[in-house]
Amino acid sequence: MKYLDRLIKPSTRAFLREARNIRGYSLFDLLHGYVYLRWPYFYIAMGKGDHPLARRMTPVLNWIGKMIAAEAGKREEQENSGFEDTYHGKVVPLNAARELISIREEVRIQNLEQVIPFKRAKDIVLKNPEAIVVLDCPCRVAKPDPCLPLDVCLIVGEPFASFVMEHHGKRARRITSQEAERILREEDERGHVHHAFFKDAVLERFYAICNCCACCCGAMKAQKQGTPMLISSGFICRVQADLCQACGLCGSRCQFHAISVEEVARVDESACMGCGVCVNHCPNGALFLERDRTRPEPLEIVRLIHENREP
Repeated sequence: MKYLDRLIKPSTRAFLREARNIRGYSLFDLLHGYVYLRWPYFYIAMGKGDHPLARRMTPVLNWIGKMIAAEAGKREEQENSGFEDTYHGKVVPLNAARELISIREEVRIQNLEQVIPFKRAKDIVLKNPEAIVVLDCPCRVAKPDPCLPLDVCLIVGEPFASFVMEHHGKRARRITSQEAERILREEDERGHVHHAFFKDAVLERFYAICNCCACCCGAMKAQKQGTPMLISSGFICRVQADLCQACGLCGSRCQFHAISVEEVARVDESACMGCGVCVNHCPNGALFLERDRTRPEPLEIVRLIHENREP
């Protein structure tokens, strides 16, 4: 037993302890979560098809995908569960992303159906939320000519931050919330989108903020190919036509190809995810985000904390 204690890293033991407290969290979930966190570069490169072995192993990958979806369906007793229900991202504007890395208290907000309308992985449980690690983005690393910089994935809270540091120390480093905010701001300036990621096998909850570009991001690629892994921020971009100079900057910055520019900028509402990148880059202040009540509620952690506090 002492040998096993030395062999199993403290962060792995912490992950196992928390997994035991999740009702219905299966051995399959445990193994899946461990593999995902332990070998994220291989896992994501294979999932995106960027790994040299991906084409040869397509039948195996398809089988694994069906196993994951079947496990989700079995646990929820629903036949129409899909892979997207097990791993998904919530688009968050810059200010909302800043809030997520600025929390100084432990948070437990469960069953956020109005914010995260997936069957699984819709909790925010932040333990030691000031523990933040920046990791080289597995999606970018998998590309032969990726967007730079690589170190833009923010792992938030425990046991995830310690797990990443103990297993990927050469590709990760601990940072302060101020450094995390700088990364968010610089990625926003590059035109990249902030996604809060949730995964069923990662203790069924939020664990990371990724800063994504359509050319590298696996989730954005899946979204484009018809697998709905991303959900709207809850906002939509609007144009003040009298202020628009038709410069085209917003259209070139939009990662979701939702803006076209002729005499004035026009927003394709079906494609807009409400990320706010275009708003932050409009030199004339002609764009703004408006709440869209037909879409899920925004992920605004400070508001959610206040609403879920006992009176």
